[in-house]
Amino acid sequence: MINPATLRKLHRWIGLAFSVSALIASFSGILHNVMTWTQSAPPPAAPSGPALDFAAVKLTPSEALSKLPPSTNGSRAVNLRTIGGRPWFVIRPAGHGSAQYVSADTGETDPKRDAVFAAEIAARFLHAEPADVRQSDFLTQFNREYINIFRILPVYRFDRSDSIKTRVYVSTMTESVTRHTDNYRQFEANIFGSLHKLNFIPNKTARDAVLTLTTFGIFCVSLAGIVLFFVTSPRRTGGKLEPSNSEPVL
Repeated sequence: MINPATLRKLHRWIGLAFSVSALIASFSGILHNVMTWTQSAPPPAAPSGPALDFAAVKLTPSEALSKLPPSTNGSRAVNLRTIGGRPWFVIRPAGHGSAQYVSADTGETDPKRDAVFAAEIAARFLHAEPADVRQSDFLTQFNREYINIFRILPVYRFDRSDSIKTRVYVSTMTESVTRHTDNYRQFEANIFGSLHKLNFIPNKTARDAVLTLTTFGIFCVSLAGIVLFFVTSPRRTGGKLEPSNSEPVL
């Protein structure tokens, strides 16, 4: 039989030890709701380019593929997009290489067209001119700001020169903005990430271990409280309630 006094003491000290993590978790939950009010929903992952001028298309997809070097080793996707006011074939190689761009009217290839395409996507999203956005990064792995919940890599980062330092992350694979943020939004996201996910711990293994330990501690506190409730609840004897041995008789 569990001694109620011992269980109460255990419940109290475990609760004290993990009360900070419980407070942090509850506050981060409140902040998460606040962020849904103060921040707009993620941008839709959908192409948003201008209409195509099919009359300007002079090459067939097969002719466009023939313009690529033999090392390209075929294609798994061919799209036709308007970039810089001209039609371009966007060719995704069969392997994991970068997209290849072939002009659909002249047949020229341009290895830098991917960045130009990304800049146009960013400018359309921000309702700005391509010259008003500046490429500041090209990400092939996640970082503190562009975390793994955004899933898509690689992406370009473009910054806009405004008072809140607006920035967007662009994927030419999905032809869309995958993340839109600024200093204020990122400030909220950093606080949430630090409290809810302990992102201030750089090592993922250590971070996951601490999260598991604190969550298990909260579980133990809750379980001890439930057991304590039933162990110390008054008992009926002959139709009358009698206090448990651990409770004072009034």
